[in-house]
Amino acid sequence: MTTARDFGLIPGGRLAAGPLNAITDVPGVTIGHRSLRGDGICTGVTAILPHPGDLFRLKPRAAVEVINGFGKSAGLMQVAELGTIETPILLTNTFGVAACTEALIRRAVAANPQIGRRTSTVNPLVCECNDGGINDIQAMAVTPADAIAALEAARPGPVEQGAVGAGSGMTAFGFKAGIGTASRRMEIPGQGFTMGALVLANFGAAGDLLLPDGRRPDPRRPAEAESGSVIVVLATDLPLADRQLQRVARRGGAGLARLGAFWGHGSGDICLCFTTADPVAHEPEVFTPQARLSDTHIDTAFRAAAEATQEAVLNALCAAPAMTGRDGRTYPALADWLKENPLP
Repeated sequence: MTTARDFGLIPGGRLAAGPLNAITDVPGVTIGHRSLRGDGICTGVTAILPHPGDLFRLKPRAAVEVINGFGKSAGLMQVAELGTIETPILLTNTFGVAACTEALIRRAVAANPQIGRRTSTVNPLVCECNDGGINDIQAMAVTPADAIAALEAARPGPVEQGAVGAGSGMTAFGFKAGIGTASRRMEIPGQGFTMGALVLANFGAAGDLLLPDGRRPDPRRPAEAESGSVIVVLATDLPLADRQLQRVARRGGAGLARLGAFWGHGSGDICLCFTTADPVAHEPEVFTPQARLSDTHIDTAFRAAAEATQEAVLNALCAAPAMTGRDGRTYPALADWLKENPLP
């Protein structure tokens, strides 16, 4: 699998990557994909599990930053209000949100039959991008069974990137794109932590991409309106309060801006950040102590979020092969452009 580092593209440089340079460098986080291929079908589902336990009973603390809200995700409103997530996070295409939502609800109810009867309902968390340039989105190919397959495929370790899972039919900056991931190590005085990013990259106008070395790759496509989307999921083991988590999520937008994105009118740009530290019990004590980082040290987390997001998008672009869309338009591979245009 080709990544940005294979071409010497290393954003930032102030913070080191984790051993896998992936969101799974955060202990407990696992990723699974389900890729769908067929007549006109090129789509799928990607699952992010913050920890291996019951997320409804033990909820990771989280926050969301909506940079531009042209999107159809499910569950973000409750995350913004309560500051926790209680299901895995599923990524898919725009018309696959309903199927993924059903799968998460049924999975949660199977594990906790009291949901919606003797206790609260469950908040399924699904985010989306429109892959209609390559995939026949009206076929509504994603089913609840596909979502379950992605969840069951979730594993620790290296993460497959590019045109896989939810990223199967996604494009960015005129190139083929999809799923990308990266991580950064953070040294907070006396302790080490990790910030991981996973992106579903489907945004950016052709010709706008800016590489860390200053080059602007030409996809040889006419410029079009910026009407894509990007989902950024940031994970960390750093203890952060929900207000701090939102501040970190906002810095995912800095990573996107470094790439040349300006978040156009028709773009759905969402950053979600969660911490695996001090999760919240479904039935907590009256008073629950939680650790939180002092704001005087939070700049390290801000930098990590920006750098990891930027590199995750570049990895999505570098790992994805060229592909022809359903209308006959070809989306080239950034890796091919980089091979043809090496640095002197």
